[in-house]
Amino acid sequence: MTSQQMDMFMQNKRIIDSDRHVMEPLDMWRQYVDDAVFARYPLSLVHDTEEAMQERVKRLGFAASKKLPPTFMIGDKTVLSGWGEALQLACLEVKNSEAERLKAMSPDTQLASMDEANIAVASIFPTFGGMIVNHNHIPAEVSLAYADGYNSWLKQYCDYDPGRLNAVGLISRHDPNTMLAQLDRIIANGWRCITLRPEVVAGRALGHHDYEAFWQACESNGVSIAIHGGTHANLPTAGTERFDSHFAMHACSHSMEIQMAFLSLLDAGVLERYPTLKFAFLEAGASWLPHWLWRLDNICYPEFPSLTKDTITMPPSEYFKRQCWVSIELGEPCLRQVIDIIGPDKLLYGTDYPHPDHLQFTTKDIAAQLDDLSEAELHNLLDSNASNFFSLDSNLASHQARR
Repeated sequence: MTSQQMDMFMQNKRIIDSDRHVMEPLDMWRQYVDDAVFARYPLSLVHDTEEAMQERVKRLGFAASKKLPPTFMIGDKTVLSGWGEALQLACLEVKNSEAERLKAMSPDTQLASMDEANIAVASIFPTFGGMIVNHNHIPAEVSLAYADGYNSWLKQYCDYDPGRLNAVGLISRHDPNTMLAQLDRIIANGWRCITLRPEVVAGRALGHHDYEAFWQACESNGVSIAIHGGTHANLPTAGTERFDSHFAMHACSHSMEIQMAFLSLLDAGVLERYPTLKFAFLEAGASWLPHWLWRLDNICYPEFPSLTKDTITMPPSEYFKRQCWVSIELGEPCLRQVIDIIGPDKLLYGTDYPHPDHLQFTTKDIAAQLDDLSEAELHNLLDSNASNFFSLDSNLASHQARR
């Protein structure tokens, strides 16, 4: 399309945000998490002190005379891994996203921010909730209580306008024996999507056999799985075994973990056994797909057929085309090649709002960054693909039926 045609098209285009986040207010955890669990593992903020700042100035000079952002704690453990002085100081130097984060705390201001960006519907993901629930150094019952507390709060949040705020449930993987009951509670809320981290959690990769009954229940109940990673979780995230800088860990965490998440599901035969189970891979872009699927198809799959004959019965790219979706980054390369490989109906658009690493990308950039897409491809990307993956129309209907 020409730039003029694109502008006209975008003026009236419904945009579905497939990756939007809440910011969980600190005080809500005390209200929604089981009292006994919260008493043993409370959430708190440890603030910078005048004494610490003076000591820092002696070491680093006047530039360090600013009050550092607080440290988020669960019990006596930090919620974020690698949240140290250097990163705290760096956070003070870049564009402050405080205004956006405050808007994401409440549904009314979240909706106002969506209106500003011309976003009609958004699927709502956690920020700190995922870090807490997937924390590798808390007991299973604590992880479960925080997952249940988050989901209870999220229901109140998204019920403010369920036609526009599509809740994505949070699951604790620490004890697989609890996952079916968790899923039942999420389904009872009328939700049709849950989010999981891509990493090994509590010693289990996504393809672990302990999750078998869970995958079966998700498929039979039409629940989609959104795989969403991030940096600084207390998990064995790709890169943390060899890097300690934010730059390097952030470079690895999203795209490398998401590739291994797909591989884990493929290698374990989850995709083979559950052909209608839908997976989305978020916030890692899509340009990894041409390389990864080509390598899996042409190097790995043909090598030893006897080793994969029961779990991978067709080229890996065919599984992705059949049951997987992927979110794009505005301006990333290889988008046309991605469409050629998996088709135009498996791409999703997500803003990652209000997280600061994506605030430089806005819906206003779509016309300039995606001008090589056809009108039909844009409609798929911005609307119908998300409706399909998240079952948005049926989800809204179930909400209305319960009212």
